[in-house]
Amino acid sequence: MHVVIMGCGRAGSRLARRLEREGQSVAVIDKDPLSFRLLGMDFKGKTVTGVGFDSNSLLAAGIERADAFVAVSSGDNSNIVSSIVAKDVFRVPKVITRIYDPRRARIYRRMGIPTVAPVTWGVNKIEDLLYLDRTFTRDTFGNGEVELMEFRAAGAIAGREVRELEIPGEVKVAAIDRLGEAFMPVAGTRFNEDDLVHVIVLRASMSKFKKMYFME
Repeated sequence: MHVVIMGCGRAGSRLARRLEREGQSVAVIDKDPLSFRLLGMDFKGKTVTGVGFDSNSLLAAGIERADAFVAVSSGDNSNIVSSIVAKDVFRVPKVITRIYDPRRARIYRRMGIPTVAPVTWGVNKIEDLLYLDRTFTRDTFGNGEVELMEFRAAGAIAGREVRELEIPGEVKVAAIDRLGEAFMPVAGTRFNEDDLVHVIVLRASMSKFKKMYFME
């Protein structure tokens, strides 16, 4: 896989190094040549000094054979424009954009450009940390709209059936780890004290999830 990354800050450089370690082909574009120092001396990928919405810079980075384009520069406008060029002009199969403004991020997701909004993500993570003694997030899907939560069954939910603690389309018990063995429960499965429970939760329904499982 060949990946073109625009922006060689902390996020872009870390992503580039990780992808290269995994054996992928990587090219990084940044307007500041000094930023490439973050890649380290052992980075074997290609570096291009320029801006990500300039066709010459993109071509130098191998955009025509790219399987993915990731825009993680510090500017929303640059990320948006370069992503549109990559998607609509060069027909890159997968384009991912970091956008700091959550409202703009939603707009571009509707246009078919997956976005990561650090502000929204950060607020969600802080909220989760407030409940770390009881539950924490193991994974997120999409741009954080759906989360996989994990917690220990205790107190009032022990002995209750799975069907009592699910909401179709909002809260779903995906798996239970009991005495070191995991299984997928059915509606009539009862929670045991100290079960490790994995629940898929719609972010918009997080308050319902907390009320159901923690009696808030």
